[in-house]
Amino acid sequence: MAISKLLLFYVFTPLSDPDAIRLWQRELCRRLELKGRIIISPHGLNGTVGGELAAVKQYVRTTREYRAFCDIDFKWSEADGTEFPRLSVKVRDEMVTFGAPDELMVDRGGVVGAGRRVTPAQVHQLVADRGEEVAFFDGRNRFEAAIGRFRGAVVPDVATTKDFVAELDSGKYDHLKDRPVITYCTGGVRCEVLSSMMVRRGFSEVYQLDGGIVRYGQTYRDGGLWEGSLYVFDNRIKISFSDDAAVIGSCESCAAATDEYLDCVAEQCKGRALLCPDCRTAPLCQLHR
Repeated sequence: MAISKLLLFYVFTPLSDPDAIRLWQRELCRRLELKGRIIISPHGLNGTVGGELAAVKQYVRTTREYRAFCDIDFKWSEADGTEFPRLSVKVRDEMVTFGAPDELMVDRGGVVGAGRRVTPAQVHQLVADRGEEVAFFDGRNRFEAAIGRFRGAVVPDVATTKDFVAELDSGKYDHLKDRPVITYCTGGVRCEVLSSMMVRRGFSEVYQLDGGIVRYGQTYRDGGLWEGSLYVFDNRIKISFSDDAAVIGSCESCAAATDEYLDCVAEQCKGRALLCPDCRTAPLCQLHR
């Protein structure tokens, strides 16, 4: 049986012809029979693709041959080939939709003015040195944070990434402006942009978790500062870093501990519901009224 792998990757670099990159990446993935999701913008490339191991390795080699993408940090995950039903390769104004494409500046070195990158080990050292002064700042949507987050993290009340601009401008996090703040997200792409927005708004000591939660979880599994499961945007829905992952989510119907999301299939209901086993048969539309 063929071994499958999944790649999570991004690179911030100026691209003068995103549509040409789209055509090339789509043809490359189709030829290698890879499935997943790739976003290209004038600011760079962001994607998750998976397939048979040999094909995934060839994708990495070929993509890195393009000079602007030679330093992409590919994060590898186990896969079974069912994570994505199809291939999607699109051009958008932003790699991640914060709704502020004109605010983001990139050069060959990445995002201009972003927070300092810190490895998982450096995160632990920073916490050891500065203690409770350190604030973890979640760069994801609140439904992602519901099942997993760093211990004691600040979780902004945002439903979409577009909500972050207004959230930062609201002033509710101004008390963090003189503290060390570690931004984090799934693979690193969102917190790289978010960290630059925070620096621009006067946060004095901003860091970004290099490689995101994925890299941290691969390093420390569930023996560090992370608690719970990681929400992912493919058919897996969530992953855990070990069998010892804490269950920190609460059922939307009865408040019992759970980390299981189910699609709401009722016509008048959209999205997913966090439900425990006993409540999975409840009419999901009632949970979203």
